[in-house]
Amino acid sequence: MASVVRQLAGSSLVLPAKSRSRGRSGLCCRANLRGVGGNSTSTTTSDQRQLVSSIDELTLARVDPVAGAEDRVVIGTGDDGATEVGKLRAVAEAAADRVQMHDIIGRQRDNWNHLLLHSTNSLTLAACVMAALAPASTSLLALKASTGVLLASAAVTMAAVNKIQPSQLAEEQRNATRLWRQLERDVRATLALGASSATKDDFFQEAMDRVLALDAAYPLPLLPGMLEKFPNTVEPARWWPKKNPARHSACKKMSSNTRHGARRASMAGDNGWTPELEEEMRGIARVLKAKDEQEYLSFGKVVLKLNRVLAVAGPALAGTAAIAAAFIGSGDAGTSWASGAAILGGTLAAAVNTVEHGGQVGMVFELCRNVTGLYRKIQDDIEDNLDEANVERRENGELFETKVALQLGRSPSDLRQFKGMASPSFRDEDIRNFAGELF
Repeated sequence: MASVVRQLAGSSLVLPAKSRSRGRSGLCCRANLRGVGGNSTSTTTSDQRQLVSSIDELTLARVDPVAGAEDRVVIGTGDDGATEVGKLRAVAEAAADRVQMHDIIGRQRDNWNHLLLHSTNSLTLAACVMAALAPASTSLLALKASTGVLLASAAVTMAAVNKIQPSQLAEEQRNATRLWRQLERDVRATLALGASSATKDDFFQEAMDRVLALDAAYPLPLLPGMLEKFPNTVEPARWWPKKNPARHSACKKMSSNTRHGARRASMAGDNGWTPELEEEMRGIARVLKAKDEQEYLSFGKVVLKLNRVLAVAGPALAGTAAIAAAFIGSGDAGTSWASGAAILGGTLAAAVNTVEHGGQVGMVFELCRNVTGLYRKIQDDIEDNLDEANVERRENGELFETKVALQLGRSPSDLRQFKGMASPSFRDEDIRNFAGELF
């Protein structure tokens, strides 16, 4: 034990001189060690405990987390790299906050859909029962007035609910929550990689563009700013930034020889891109545009027309029933006709309201828009990579192929069947299979 103490005492145990307090603790440690080493012949249990305590203090001083945090703060002061990291952290925090906001609002609007559906149907059916009992009741005036008020309230409620489409609003918020989570994961993954300041600066601008695009695509406020629920034309949802016009026009102006001749001759295996992979991507983009996107756009137009008809029919039937209720008791023939019309109109209004909001027709339309937007985004990603003349600046070809395959619900080997569809001689009418298998 004495020899061990002498070795420790003679070795150079130097503490990081970050602060005076830590320097004094280091001196105390060396003093304790020397004291134990000087009395090597009478090493007792208390001396051993003192040695262990001194070594523990030395270890804690070296790995002090507070001191490490202080070091990081000092290094980051006035450093451009730390500024860019701070910007990206701000984007990540904003994305996390948007996730919570959209999630909360989505749950709230989904509750709106269920509560308003059941409340409106309860008003309508209660009015129908009163209209049936009114002709034979002694309190005809009270039942007649109650029937009219309930049916009028149901008509107004249906018109308001059909205008905002709560099921469609809830679907918007669900999709927005997923996309904001994706943005947050991308930003935090970039921070974890520790890229250079220039790369972080480029990614920060891209992240800011994505933030603005998401805010525009899925607004939080209900009025004003709500997306049009009955648009004149059905367009895919767009939640990603638009292309840079200057860069896109410059790429388009490049000659065909530069893009497909000399570059392709030396491109074999460069960054994972090959001529076969390029043809494969062009074929996928063509199939997505000609088949998958058009299929969901057509289905979305049908759903929109159905939703528009139901949105008008429900309040109209309820309003007609309310008017008919006003004539209950005006005569023998009139009483029978008015009561029957009120009952029939109210029942049909409740049925239409159930089909529209119980079946969540607005949510189905929004789902079609979002799926079409996903296919449009894949097309834009493919075009962005193929328009980039410098292969090294593209995303890795093999990685990009895997991403596209996963987004379409296929394996990378399945995508090779679309290579021949990029040829101009291949007609759109000859395309039989869809590119996407996930939706």
